[in-house]
This record gives sequence, C-alpha cells and structure tokens, in this order.
Amino acid sequence: MRPLLLAAALSSLAAGAAQAQPPEVVVTLSPRLAERAEKDLGVREVEQQAVELVQTVREQLGRTGALQGTTVRLVLTDLKPNRPTFQQLTDRPGLSLHESRSIGGAAIEGEVIAADGSAQPIQYDYFSPSIEWVIGASTWHDADRAFDGFARRLADGRL
Repeated sequence: MRPLLLAAALSSLAAGAAQAQPPEVVVTLSPRLAERAEKDLGVREVEQQAVELVQTVREQLGRTGALQGTTVRLVLTDLKPNRPTFQQLTDRPGLSLHESRSIGGAAIEGEVIAADGSAQPIQYDYFSPSIEWVIGASTWHDADRAFDGFARRLADGRL
C-alpha cells in the first residue's frame, strides 16, 4: 500500500512542476494620478484601488490559466470615484457621501512581458457613459467595473 501512495504523491509533484508559472502582476500609479491622490483623492484610497486591480487581474488570470509565465506590468493612469472619497469629504464639507455623485471609472496602460522578454503593450479604460448609471453606486463602483472588464479582456486575449 505504501508504494502506491508514494507513486501517487510523486506523480502529483511532477504534475505541479510541469505546470507553468502563474503570471506576476505589478501595478503602479502614473505620476499624474499619484499627484491627484495626494492633493485630492486620498493616497490610501488610491493605493487600495491599485491593490484591487492586482487582485482582480490575478483572480481572472488564475481562473482562466491565461498568460502563464508572463509578467503583467500595469500603470493606473486615471481613476475617478462615483462618490466623494473620505479625503474629498474632509477637504470639502459641503459634499455628501450619499447625495454627491459623478461619472467614475479608470484607465489602465501597461505591457505583458513574455518569458522570452518580448513585450506586448496593453491599454484599457472605462468611464460611465451617463450620470444616470451612477444611482446607488458605491464610491469606486465604476473603477471596479473597469478592473473587471480589463481583467476579462486581458485573460481572453482581447487587448
């Protein structure tokens, strides 16, 4: 019985070694967005959105198995909230978390770097087409939609 268990364990290890490496996903902020984060949006919230983008892309690529062994370098170039951020509420007391709303979304640029070093540029953006779509939305609703759409298109090879 023991040799059978050992053989199963060894074949399981060999199968794991044969699988390609999951893609590495790195997100940075553009200088313009980093400045906006400091002056207007709030650094903590913008950095959290960068983390959300990394997680969304990793999850989608992991689900589909796409881009194994690559590095995905992304730059978050624009980010607009649907509702005021905590920093904006602090800086402008007249804003309302519940009644103030705007067209939100995100813009992403970057590249996918293959194991051989070749790079493929990628670019994507999504912003609400109308303020009417924002009713009931959370602060980063449209940015989340942008991240989801980007991740799906990246995994499907449509960027």
